[in-house]
Amino acid sequence: MIKIKEAIIVEGKYDKIKLSNFIDGLIITTDGFGVFKNKEKQALIRHLAQTRGILIITDSDGAGFVIRNFLKGTVPSDKIKNAYIPDIFGKEKRKDKPSKEGKLGVEGISEKILCEAIAKSGAECELSDGYIKSEKEITKADLFEYGLTGTPNASENREKLKQALNLPHNMTSNSILDVINCIMTKDEFISLCEKIFKTLTL
Repeated sequence: MIKIKEAIIVEGKYDKIKLSNFIDGLIITTDGFGVFKNKEKQALIRHLAQTRGILIITDSDGAGFVIRNFLKGTVPSDKIKNAYIPDIFGKEKRKDKPSKEGKLGVEGISEKILCEAIAKSGAECELSDGYIKSEKEITKADLFEYGLTGTPNASENREKLKQALNLPHNMTSNSILDVINCIMTKDEFISLCEKIFKTLTL
Protein backbone atom coordinates (compact mmCIF):
# COMPACT_ATOMS: atom_id res chain seq x y z
CA MET A 1 0.00 0.00 0.00
CA ILE A 2 1.08 3.56 -0.69
CA LYS A 3 0.41 6.09 2.06
CA ILE A 4 -0.39 9.57 0.71
CA LYS A 5 -0.53 12.69 2.86
CA GLU A 6 -2.74 14.76 0.58
CA ALA A 7 -6.48 14.17 0.31
CA ILE A 8 -7.15 12.58 -3.08
CA ILE A 9 -9.97 13.97 -5.18
CA VAL A 10 -11.50 11.69 -7.83
CA GLU A 11 -14.69 11.82 -9.89
CA GLY A 12 -16.69 8.74 -8.92
CA LYS A 13 -17.08 5.77 -6.62
CA TYR A 14 -15.44 3.31 -9.01
CA ASP A 15 -12.35 5.54 -9.18
CA LYS A 16 -12.30 5.54 -5.38
CA ILE A 17 -12.61 1.75 -5.25
CA LYS A 18 -9.73 1.36 -7.73
CA LEU A 19 -7.38 3.63 -5.78
CA SER A 20 -8.40 2.10 -2.44
CA ASN A 21 -6.90 -1.19 -3.63
CA PHE A 22 -3.36 0.16 -3.31
CA ILE A 23 -3.56 3.57 -1.61
CA ASP A 24 -3.72 4.23 2.11
CA GLY A 25 -5.22 7.70 2.30
CA LEU A 26 -8.31 9.85 2.28
CA ILE A 27 -10.17 9.67 -1.04
CA ILE A 28 -13.03 12.08 -1.79
CA THR A 29 -15.36 11.85 -4.80
CA THR A 30 -16.80 14.83 -6.65
CA ASP A 31 -19.75 12.73 -7.82
CA GLY A 32 -18.97 13.88 -11.32
CA PHE A 33 -20.35 17.36 -11.95
CA GLY A 34 -22.28 17.10 -8.68
CA VAL A 35 -19.56 19.06 -6.88
CA PHE A 36 -20.50 22.17 -8.90
CA LYS A 37 -23.67 22.62 -6.83
CA ASN A 38 -22.66 20.84 -3.63
CA LYS A 39 -21.52 23.68 -1.36
CA GLU A 40 -20.83 21.34 1.56
CA LYS A 41 -18.46 19.22 -0.50
CA GLN A 42 -16.76 22.33 -1.85
CA ALA A 43 -16.25 23.52 1.71
CA LEU A 44 -14.86 20.12 2.70
CA ILE A 45 -12.37 20.15 -0.19
CA ARG A 46 -11.25 23.69 0.68
CA HIS A 47 -10.75 22.65 4.31
CA LEU A 48 -8.73 19.60 3.30
CA ALA A 49 -6.66 21.73 0.95
CA GLN A 50 -5.75 24.09 3.78
CA THR A 51 -4.99 21.38 6.33
CA ARG A 52 -3.22 18.72 4.26
CA GLY A 53 -3.31 19.70 0.58
CA ILE A 54 -5.22 17.91 -2.17
CA LEU A 55 -4.18 15.68 -5.04
CA ILE A 56 -6.54 15.79 -8.03
CA ILE A 57 -6.81 12.66 -10.17
CA THR A 58 -9.52 12.96 -12.80
CA ASP A 59 -10.11 11.20 -16.11
CA SER A 60 -8.19 12.48 -19.13
CA ASP A 61 -11.35 13.31 -21.08
CA GLY A 62 -13.01 16.70 -21.43
CA ALA A 63 -15.29 16.19 -18.45
CA GLY A 64 -12.33 15.33 -16.25
CA PHE A 65 -10.58 18.55 -17.15
CA VAL A 66 -13.73 20.59 -16.55
CA ILE A 67 -13.94 19.15 -13.02
CA ARG A 68 -10.20 19.65 -12.45
CA ASN A 69 -10.38 23.28 -13.59
CA PHE A 70 -13.40 23.91 -11.37
CA LEU A 71 -11.48 22.64 -8.33
CA LYS A 72 -8.45 24.71 -9.29
CA GLY A 73 -10.72 27.74 -9.28
CA THR A 74 -11.94 27.12 -5.73
CA VAL A 75 -8.67 26.16 -3.99
CA PRO A 76 -5.37 28.11 -3.78
CA SER A 77 -2.93 26.79 -6.39
CA ASP A 78 -0.20 26.15 -3.80
CA LYS A 79 -2.51 23.68 -2.03
CA ILE A 80 -3.09 21.55 -5.15
CA LYS A 81 -1.08 18.80 -6.76
CA ASN A 82 -2.21 17.28 -10.03
CA ALA A 83 -1.83 13.71 -11.26
CA TYR A 84 -2.54 13.37 -14.97
CA ILE A 85 -3.33 9.97 -16.44
CA PRO A 86 -2.40 9.41 -20.09
CA ASP A 87 -4.85 9.06 -22.96
CA ILE A 88 -5.43 5.31 -23.22
CA PHE A 89 -8.29 4.17 -25.40
CA GLY A 90 -10.46 1.27 -24.36
CA LYS A 91 -13.49 0.25 -22.30
CA GLU A 92 -13.86 -0.45 -18.61
CA LYS A 93 -14.94 -4.04 -17.87
CA ARG A 94 -18.14 -3.02 -16.10
CA LYS A 95 -19.34 -0.91 -19.04
CA ASP A 96 -21.19 -2.10 -22.14
CA LYS A 97 -19.43 0.39 -24.40
CA PRO A 98 -16.57 2.90 -24.29
CA SER A 99 -17.05 6.44 -23.03
CA LYS A 100 -17.97 9.23 -25.42
CA GLU A 101 -14.31 9.99 -26.13
CA GLY A 102 -13.31 6.34 -26.01
CA LYS A 103 -10.70 6.86 -23.28
CA LEU A 104 -10.19 4.79 -20.15
CA GLY A 105 -10.98 6.60 -16.93
CA VAL A 106 -9.13 6.32 -13.65
CA GLU A 107 -10.93 3.08 -12.83
CA GLY A 108 -9.66 1.44 -16.02
CA ILE A 109 -6.01 2.49 -15.76
CA SER A 110 -3.43 0.03 -14.41
CA GLU A 111 -2.05 0.51 -10.91
CA LYS A 112 1.46 0.94 -12.32
CA ILE A 113 0.43 3.84 -14.55
CA LEU A 114 -1.55 5.43 -11.72
CA CYS A 115 1.48 5.14 -9.43
CA GLU A 116 3.64 6.80 -12.08
CA ALA A 117 1.15 9.66 -12.40
CA ILE A 118 1.04 10.10 -8.62
CA ALA A 119 4.83 10.05 -8.39
CA LYS A 120 5.15 12.75 -11.03
CA SER A 121 2.60 14.92 -9.21
CA GLY A 122 4.99 15.51 -6.32
CA ALA A 123 2.52 14.17 -3.76
CA GLU A 124 4.00 13.14 -0.41
CA CYS A 125 3.82 9.36 -0.48
CA GLU A 126 5.53 6.43 1.20
CA LEU A 127 5.03 2.72 1.63
CA SER A 128 2.74 1.89 4.53
CA ASP A 129 4.18 -0.02 7.50
CA GLY A 130 1.99 -2.97 6.65
CA TYR A 131 3.40 -3.33 3.17
CA ILE A 132 4.78 -6.83 2.56
CA LYS A 133 8.19 -6.54 0.93
CA SER A 134 8.98 -8.61 -2.11
CA GLU A 135 12.23 -10.50 -2.47
CA LYS A 136 12.75 -8.46 -5.62
CA GLU A 137 12.09 -5.12 -3.95
CA ILE A 138 14.52 -2.30 -4.64
CA THR A 139 16.46 -1.56 -1.45
CA LYS A 140 18.77 1.09 -0.03
CA ALA A 141 21.64 -1.25 -0.82
CA ASP A 142 20.65 -1.06 -4.48
CA LEU A 143 20.70 2.74 -4.33
CA PHE A 144 24.20 2.58 -2.85
CA GLU A 145 25.34 0.07 -5.48
CA TYR A 146 24.45 2.50 -8.25
CA GLY A 147 25.97 5.54 -6.55
CA LEU A 148 22.64 7.09 -5.60
CA THR A 149 23.61 7.28 -1.90
CA GLY A 150 26.85 7.27 0.07
CA THR A 151 29.14 8.64 -2.62
CA PRO A 152 30.43 12.19 -3.35
CA ASN A 153 28.33 12.42 -6.53
CA ALA A 154 25.22 10.72 -5.11
CA SER A 155 23.16 13.91 -5.29
CA GLU A 156 24.08 14.39 -8.96
CA ASN A 157 23.27 10.77 -9.72
CA ARG A 158 19.87 11.04 -8.01
CA GLU A 159 19.12 14.08 -10.17
CA LYS A 160 19.90 12.06 -13.28
CA LEU A 161 17.57 9.30 -12.12
CA LYS A 162 14.80 11.78 -11.29
CA GLN A 163 15.15 13.41 -14.69
CA ALA A 164 14.95 10.02 -16.41
CA LEU A 165 11.73 9.22 -14.53
CA ASN A 166 10.32 12.79 -14.64
CA LEU A 167 10.16 12.90 -10.86
CA PRO A 168 10.00 16.13 -8.81
CA HIS A 169 13.34 17.83 -8.13
CA ASN A 170 13.00 18.05 -4.34
CA MET A 171 12.46 14.35 -3.57
CA THR A 172 14.68 12.77 -0.91
CA SER A 173 16.45 9.45 -1.41
CA ASN A 174 13.87 7.74 0.84
CA SER A 175 11.02 9.20 -1.20
CA ILE A 176 12.71 8.11 -4.41
CA LEU A 177 13.01 4.57 -3.02
CA ASP A 178 9.30 4.47 -2.15
CA VAL A 179 8.27 5.80 -5.55
CA ILE A 180 10.46 3.56 -7.71
CA ASN A 181 9.19 0.51 -5.83
CA CYS A 182 5.70 1.62 -6.83
CA ILE A 183 6.37 2.31 -10.50
CA MET A 184 8.91 -0.30 -11.59
CA THR A 185 10.30 -3.75 -10.92
CA LYS A 186 13.81 -4.33 -9.64
CA ASP A 187 14.87 -5.61 -13.05
CA GLU A 188 13.55 -2.43 -14.68
CA PHE A 189 15.43 -0.36 -12.11
CA ILE A 190 18.67 -2.22 -12.83
CA SER A 191 18.27 -1.78 -16.58
CA LEU A 192 17.58 1.93 -16.19
CA CYS A 193 20.57 2.48 -13.91
CA GLU A 194 22.86 0.55 -16.23
CA LYS A 195 21.67 2.76 -19.07
CA ILE A 196 22.19 5.96 -17.08
CA PHE A 197 25.34 5.13 -15.17
CA LYS A 198 26.85 2.19 -17.11
CA THR A 199 28.03 0.63 -13.88
CA LEU A 200 28.31 -2.89 -12.50
CA THR A 201 25.27 -5.15 -12.45
CA LEU A 202 23.89 -6.35 -9.15
